[in-house]
Amino acid sequence: MRHRKAGLKLNRTQSHRNAMFRNMVTSLFKYDRIRTTGAKAKELRRWADHLVTLAKRGDLHARRQALAIVREKDVVHKLFENAADRFGAVSGGYTRVIKLGRRPGDAAPVALVELVVSQDTKKKKTKKKKTKSEPAAKKAAVDKKAADTGQEEPKKAAKEKAVPSEDEAAVESRETVPEEAKAPVEDESAKEEEKAEKKTKAVPEEADAPEEEDAPDTKKPAKDEE
Repeated sequence: MRHRKAGLKLNRTQSHRNAMFRNMVTSLFKYDRIRTTGAKAKELRRWADHLVTLAKRGDLHARRQALAIVREKDVVHKLFENAADRFGAVSGGYTRVIKLGRRPGDAAPVALVELVVSQDTKKKKTKKKKTKSEPAAKKAAVDKKAADTGQEEPKKAAKEKAVPSEDEAAVESRETVPEEAKAPVEDESAKEEEKAEKKTKAVPEEADAPEEEDAPDTKKPAKDEE
């Protein structure tokens, strides 16, 4: 009778079968999912559940038992560190098998074995994401409140003050013209005035016509009336 001999033989010797599943379970905990045949996937679940149970225990003896199965030490340390958070609220059913159809070569059924993430870990991740987005939500609320009350934020007001209008910029540009640039303009105007004065001096003033003196009467004096 076949008592205390659980598991599939898979047409392999015991040593070959143990070596194969040790490699497969190491890859499963390293990459969180692997693809294999349906029969191997069902048997691999037993190995994976046993290792997760050891990791949830977490003591030194359990760690040494896991190191006797898993090929890589880093994978064991990673499993023991994350087991409480990832599988703490779940008792059993740490893996799932998804059928993928038939293999092209020999038409063997292919399946995907992957580790199950508990809902508690999902909730923790969503809470962390919400806490990160809180500052942005507060900022949006402050902006909306300021828009409703008609009050501008101090930063926006400072920016508007810092940027001058076109008229102010033109006035400032006129005021900020250096004195050296203004001097030549004043000199030219003075020169033009001097030239105009010289022209006026060069043209002789028209002599006033002499007043006509009373011309002497050329007529002979009239004879005294006799």
